[in-house]
Amino acid sequence: MSLYEYTAKQDNERVDAFVSAQNNTLSRSAVQKLIAGENILVNGKKIKANYRLKSNDCITVIVPEPVPLDIKAEKIPLDILYEDEHIIVINKQRGMIVHPAPGVYSGTLVNALLAHCHDLSGINGIIRPGIVHRLDKDTSGVMVAAKTDEAHLSLAEQIGSKKAQRCYLAIANGNISENEGRINGNIGRHPVDRKKMAVLVGKGKSAATIFEVLERFRQYTFIKCRLLTGRTHQIRVHMAYIGHPLLGDPCYSKCNKPLDRKIAGQALHSNTLKLYHPATGQEMLFTAPVPDDMVKILAALKNRNGSENNGGFC
Repeated sequence: MSLYEYTAKQDNERVDAFVSAQNNTLSRSAVQKLIAGENILVNGKKIKANYRLKSNDCITVIVPEPVPLDIKAEKIPLDILYEDEHIIVINKQRGMIVHPAPGVYSGTLVNALLAHCHDLSGINGIIRPGIVHRLDKDTSGVMVAAKTDEAHLSLAEQIGSKKAQRCYLAIANGNISENEGRINGNIGRHPVDRKKMAVLVGKGKSAATIFEVLERFRQYTFIKCRLLTGRTHQIRVHMAYIGHPLLGDPCYSKCNKPLDRKIAGQALHSNTLKLYHPATGQEMLFTAPVPDDMVKILAALKNRNGSENNGGFC
């Protein structure tokens, strides 16, 4: 069990919004579940999720021990970049789902981690043990998982405060004219297709992506992206928003070109992750090599079209 205590500094803020803002490991829906289970008290009393705080209210948050896992460990090969008793850093392969979800309970990264690590942080519950951040199924590359609750809290704070930095490589449709730029646009659930995300005006969550052109081809651009926020499908949505969806993206691109069939999903790769070790504070930088499918596509583009300028990877 974990116990947290906070003091309200202003009037009229909803308790569920306040707690989720104070604790990066608890989503607003998770906070509401804790309230329903009478695990969040204000001045020692039970409250509802829409309770409006008063200045100096004392908020007590009790996070129970996670229910024993009923997700099976599976001996699935992992490309491990680093591991100690606190964290494990993985080069996730394209096509692997990070954690179980309704209808998908095997073959995920979590199933593989349970077989390899045995001990994982329980903060995210029975479905997502150890998972601090995630990559889409068809996005490859470096990601970190936590073995202890202490490591999980530290990593979540680093990601939330942007102290930890993630760099991605991608191949975008079209020739991007700018050498670099910043894309700002709130992201939320698509108003019609609920399986997709979209840039929304006046709604959704704030999102910002910085991109830099590494190499240009006649019909494609090889880019580096850095996340300033971590929204679902962020790079994919933002690149589509500016008219340059990612090659092979089944959600945000038409995928009607020959090269789209050369990759199983979007040409997006988590190339580097910089973080500070949760126990020692040491700065650490991890790199996952560009996967073969993207290497082959880039080679084909160079041979077929030539490139207009060259740049370096992250």
